[in-house]
Amino acid sequence: MKYKKKFHKRKPRERQMNGLKVEVYNNNVDMALRKLKRKIKDSDLFLKLKEKSYFEKPSKVKREKKNLAILRQRYQTLKENENN
Repeated sequence: MKYKKKFHKRKPRERQMNGLKVEVYNNNVDMALRKLKRKIKDSDLFLKLKEKSYFEKPSKVKREKKNLAILRQRYQTLKENENN
């Protein structure tokens, strides 16, 4: 006696564009370009691309995070000392 196997086909997912989009009004390309540059800067897109351009060892990433935290703490204490 054979059992009937039930296979369900997956529905194809609709692809959503995750990119940045800017609309151009009245053929004003310069303004649209400025808006696009600001969106790119705010979304840290270039920073992410730069980080992903080559492999970094996890130990190096941890070391950089630690050094940045130490720097932040140092600046914060200097700022507090100036205010007091």
